[in-house]
Amino acid sequence: MAAFGPVGLFRWLFNDVVRRCMTAGLVKGEGFAVDASIIKADANRPRGIAGDEAINWGDPALGTRAVREYLEALDDEALAETLPKRLSLTDPLASWTAAPGSPAFFAYSTNDLIDTEHGVILDVEATPAHRTAEVESTKTMVERVEERFDITPERLIGDTAYGTAPMLAWMVEEKGIEPHVPVWDKTERKNGTFSSNDFHWNEEDGEYRCPAGRPLRSEWRAFKRQRSHVTKANTVIYRSSQADCTTCPLKSRCCPNTPMRKIARSVHEAAREVARRIATT
Repeated sequence: MAAFGPVGLFRWLFNDVVRRCMTAGLVKGEGFAVDASIIKADANRPRGIAGDEAINWGDPALGTRAVREYLEALDDEALAETLPKRLSLTDPLASWTAAPGSPAFFAYSTNDLIDTEHGVILDVEATPAHRTAEVESTKTMVERVEERFDITPERLIGDTAYGTAPMLAWMVEEKGIEPHVPVWDKTERKNGTFSSNDFHWNEEDGEYRCPAGRPLRSEWRAFKRQRSHVTKANTVIYRSSQADCTTCPLKSRCCPNTPMRKIARSVHEAAREVARRIATT
């Protein structure tokens, strides 16, 4: 019976419209685009508190459906990892957000998955208005469309928010989808020194080469037992030799304030490279 409740009925009607669009030839199923829009929540602004303030969730005054849904959603990893700046006691799932130069308010994101042939919206998903939840909703929508309509896109278009290493790996390695998405990259330096992109990755040797041709390796000596070099951030750290750097004429442009140069390489770097190559075509 739950499928015929208000939410289930809306979803059924939505899917029926999508099927009619498919029958009419309006859905090609080759290219999808994804985007999020902010929707202001119907939440009482004065009833917002600091996100780290202790709350007695057993208070009968807080026994609303919105609060129950929030407590149930705390099992969601994307939600549980994020400590909000402010929390609405009226609608705790709503996120405290603001556009630059505008006052903050409680809001949700409506996430749309669109077939690019004629702009038909194939799926929607509401999330709290923060980037992690928005990006994760893309996986939900793509897999739901795949399950319900037997459509998996060849390519997915999105902005930089969808260009994180884990998301690109999901597209490339798990789904076989071309990521037409800018890579989320914070390695570009603004101080005139070499960025990570100035170093050449040697796949065969599993090491970087600096602009002076010297190697950066994840380990410089062999261990009896093989070690995992993967950090908590899902990166592998590659280091140059201090002896190489000390006498290098390019040191002032590379690591002027440290004895050696380090590069953190994502374990999903191969997927990031796929996105970079697509961006140049």
